[in-house]
Amino acid sequence: MMRISVWDSGLDEAYLRQVTQLGADCIDFGRGDAFPGVKEQGYPDLDGVIQIRARIRSWGLDINRVTLPDITAQFMGDLPGCERELENTCAALQVYGQAGIPVARQRFAGDTFPSLTHRFQATHRGGYRARAESLSQAADCEERMSHQALDTWWQRFCQVYARLVPIAEEYHIRLAVHPSDTPLPGTPLGSLGFHRVIDAFPSPSVGYLYCIGTRAEAGGSSLVLDEIGNYGRKGRIVAVHLRNVRGSLSTSGGFEETLLDDGDMNMFQMLLALERVGYSGCLNPDHIPQIEGDGGHASLGLAYSIGYIRALLAALVVAR
Repeated sequence: MMRISVWDSGLDEAYLRQVTQLGADCIDFGRGDAFPGVKEQGYPDLDGVIQIRARIRSWGLDINRVTLPDITAQFMGDLPGCERELENTCAALQVYGQAGIPVARQRFAGDTFPSLTHRFQATHRGGYRARAESLSQAADCEERMSHQALDTWWQRFCQVYARLVPIAEEYHIRLAVHPSDTPLPGTPLGSLGFHRVIDAFPSPSVGYLYCIGTRAEAGGSSLVLDEIGNYGRKGRIVAVHLRNVRGSLSTSGGFEETLLDDGDMNMFQMLLALERVGYSGCLNPDHIPQIEGDGGHASLGLAYSIGYIRALLAALVVAR
């Protein structure tokens, strides 16, 4: 059965109480330095991870996903001293495996080309605002990678994964690759590069943090449904970011993020597609727009998103 995960957002008692009351099931950690020890020694302290997990579980929640220490531009550029980053992320994966964490993501510098689009805030119903990007308004620049640079990036990616995959297999933790966002043509983990990951690393321990919003930015509902069918039937979707958008780079030269019910996609259709391929992981409401009245621990957008997903899951049971 699919469940709902939310961001860690500091993990104070008020936040844990709120998300428990709203009906979340799990916590996702999106930062590579979210756990004790990373800033001090480069990788998390096992006791610290175990204590945080125990605190989360005391609320009836659990950890769904963590993020490994970042692989920075220093490593991707093969600069002096960069190998320490690889050693740290391998040590971190061992720690998370020992702590019983099911899913880990590795971030890589250079997988996006941010200056090739113009980013702004779009205004939607009632005045709520959300991220938007446009190709037509982008500044003229030459940031796009050359073929040689893309090959070099991919070689460095493979060096990292060649070390991580055996550790993931040993500790039964799954590595989840997020697509490049924004998914411009030529991005290392865009529409074509995203496919290459499981070709290069066929281990069952390697899969995707499938971001429905990011992939819709590339090509809309039809692309998302095709990819869910492809990656899902192969058992490679290990976590899902759930967000809706209007437009796409391929159809309108840009896109606007929205609340879950306010974009081009029918999110119930997306859940039906996930269920058909046997997906049973978490759905994380991602990039939630702010709503009037938000502030401090009052997050109406979060409450709306969790409630909307819970209603979709209830409807999914009836539709079986």
